[in-house]
Amino acid sequence: MDLGLNGKVALVLGAGGGLGGAIAKTLAAEGAKVAIADIDAEAAEATRAKVSDEGGVAMALAWDLGDLSIIDANVSRIEEELGGIDILVSITGGPPPSGVVGQSVDLWRKHFESMVLSVFAITDRVLPHMREKGWGRIVTSTSSGIVAPIPNLGLSNSLRSTLVGWSKTLAGEVGQDGITANIVLPGRVATQRITFLDEKRAERENRSVEDVRNESTGSIPLGRYGDPSEYSDVVAFLVSERASYLTGSIIRVDGGYIPSI
Repeated sequence: MDLGLNGKVALVLGAGGGLGGAIAKTLAAEGAKVAIADIDAEAAEATRAKVSDEGGVAMALAWDLGDLSIIDANVSRIEEELGGIDILVSITGGPPPSGVVGQSVDLWRKHFESMVLSVFAITDRVLPHMREKGWGRIVTSTSSGIVAPIPNLGLSNSLRSTLVGWSKTLAGEVGQDGITANIVLPGRVATQRITFLDEKRAERENRSVEDVRNESTGSIPLGRYGDPSEYSDVVAFLVSERASYLTGSIIRVDGGYIPSI
């Protein structure tokens, strides 16, 4: 199936990590030119190198999403080197494990700016080009916690839920411009983030990491963690020409993990 991505320009935030890196590589393999952004410059460059080694076109940017003042400069650099941005895939990383009670206002503000406000602002920056072309794709990666809140991930559950209401509203505002906006959420996909959370849970409950992981995979109907490429394939479809009538939706890539309908 031709996804119609050849020559499109995609910005993938958080592309130095497991999910973002997989998405960047998949989009590049489909012919898109990819801007790879991550707070970790070395991780972003590593993803760019992999894309280039496989014949793709990409550039790497060190991008701290908590610094809203650099958005215009970074987007302008992408526009100069690759062209106007047609596809925006936002992955904002995760805050530290915690509850919601007793957290400082400064902590809430810090992660709101990097996880939520940055996505709003970057989207507003790239929308004029999409509207001018009459085509655009906006995909925001969140967490299964927006559907079934995850214990001890209170900051994540709360802040990522904000993105859901925003994306649904956005879809209604830009649909007639040929732009779609969707939320995609992973269940338990084998990334460094999941390894970190398993290790923290094992430490908190005085159990082995293997025991925690076995319990976790036992709750997934497919009986295993997902592979990042399985997630990136779904995202590639969502940003493609083929998904032109799919907007305002929440797509689960979870192996059946989330128990709710």
